[in-house]
Amino acid sequence: MTTPLLLILVAAVAFLATHVVYEWLAKRLLIVSGAEYLVLGVLLGPQVTGLFTPAAIEAFQPIIILGIGWMGVAVAMPLRLQRLVRIPAVPYRTALVESLLTFGVVTAGATSAIAYAYQVPWREVLAAGGILGAIAVASTPAGLDVAFGERGKDAARRAPVLLQIEVANHLNAVVSVVVFGIILAVMHDTVPLMVRALTTTEWVVVTLGIGVVGGTVFHLFLGGEQSADRLVISLGGAIILASGAAAYLELSPTLALFAMGVVLVNSMRNPGAVQDVLRAGERPLYYALLLLAGASWRPDSNIGWWLVIMHYVVLRTLTKLWGTGIVTWVNGAQQSVGLDWGRALIGQGRLTIALAFDYSRRGLPYGDVIFTCAAVSVLFTEFFAARFVRAAAAPLIAPLESISATTGAVLDTVTETVTHALPSFLQPSEDGSADRPADVSEPKPAPPGDR
Repeated sequence: MTTPLLLILVAAVAFLATHVVYEWLAKRLLIVSGAEYLVLGVLLGPQVTGLFTPAAIEAFQPIIILGIGWMGVAVAMPLRLQRLVRIPAVPYRTALVESLLTFGVVTAGATSAIAYAYQVPWREVLAAGGILGAIAVASTPAGLDVAFGERGKDAARRAPVLLQIEVANHLNAVVSVVVFGIILAVMHDTVPLMVRALTTTEWVVVTLGIGVVGGTVFHLFLGGEQSADRLVISLGGAIILASGAAAYLELSPTLALFAMGVVLVNSMRNPGAVQDVLRAGERPLYYALLLLAGASWRPDSNIGWWLVIMHYVVLRTLTKLWGTGIVTWVNGAQQSVGLDWGRALIGQGRLTIALAFDYSRRGLPYGDVIFTCAAVSVLFTEFFAARFVRAAAAPLIAPLESISATTGAVLDTVTETVTHALPSFLQPSEDGSADRPADVSEPKPAPPGDR
C-alpha cells in the first residue's frame, strides 16, 4: 500500500475513533478508548501483516513530530496563572511531593532492573532509568473527564478529592515533561560544527527558548484571532515549526511546546478559542500516534526484557497507590481527600505514549524496552482510568451529593411555601383595604402629651 493511501487510512481511523467509538464507549461503558489502536498498529506493522513498512513509517515522521508537540502544548493549557492562584497550596504541595516520590522510586527500581537484566553497571543505565521514571510520573486526565464530564469541573470546586486529582494530573504532566526534557539535554551529543560543546543547562535554555520565541511570535501576529478555521491552520503551523526545530536539534519537542503553551495561555486575553482548537485536535493526533507507535514496535525475546516491563508496571502502580497515601498523611489532608485517591492516578495515556515514542524513535539505548514498558502500562490502565477515578472519589463525593440534594430539597420547599403564601398575604380584604396588620397600615394617634 502506498504512503498516500496509508495516510488516508490513518486519518479515517482517527476521525471515526474520535467521533464515534470514543463517545459511545465513554457514555455507555465508562471506558476510555484509545489503547486498542496501539494493538491495531502492531497488527498493521512489520511484525504481523507488514501493511506498514519501515519506509512508510519513516515517511510519517512529520505527523509523529506534530503529534508529540501537540501533546506538549496541550499540557500547558490548564496553567493559566489567574486560575492557578485561586487554588489552595495544600493540593499543590501534595501533588508535587507525590510526583517527585514516583520519579525517585521508579528511577531507582528501573535502573536496578535494567542493570540486572542486561548485566551492565548501573551508571550506564541511569539515564534510561530516569527516562522511565519521568514517564511513570504522567497520569491521564481522560479518566476524570469521562467519569464526571463537565459536571466534574463544577464538582471539583466543592469536592476536595476531585480538586486534588485534577491538580495532581496537571502537576504530574508538568514534572514528567520537564524531567524528560532535562534528561534528553543531559544525553545530548556534542555537535561537531560548533566552536564548543554546549552544557546541559545551555541545551535546556535552547529548548525553552524555542518555545518562548514561538509563543511570542504567535501572540504578536495571531493573538487576537478567534476564527476556529484560521486557528487550526496557524496553530498547526506554529507547532510544526517549533517541534521541528527542537527535533532537528535532537532536543525534546514536548518541553519546547510546553514552554510555548505557557506563553500562549498567559499572554492572550481570551485563550478559549486556542484551547478549543487544541482540545479538538488532541484526540485524533493521539490515535494517529498510537497507530504509528504500534506499527514501529520491535519486540525482543530476551526474558530479562519482559522482567523489566513487569517490574516497571508493578512498581509504578504500587508507588501511585501507597505513595499518595503516605504523602497525604504527612500533609494532614486525609480528612478531606482520603488516603486512596492515588487510584485515580494509575491510568496512563496520551502523554505517556508521546514521551516514550519520542525516545524510542531516536535510537537511544534501551529505547525499545522503554517504549514497551509505556505501551503495556497504557494498555492495562487506560481502559479503566474512569473507573479508577470513580472508585477513588465516590466514597468522598457521596456525602457531599447527599447534603447537596437535601439542601436543594429544603430550598425547593421554602420557595414553594413562599410562592403560595405571598399572593394571599398581599390579596386585598373584602372592605377594600390590604390584608396587612392594622398597626402597619394605619398609624396609631400620638399620645396627648406628645402633641
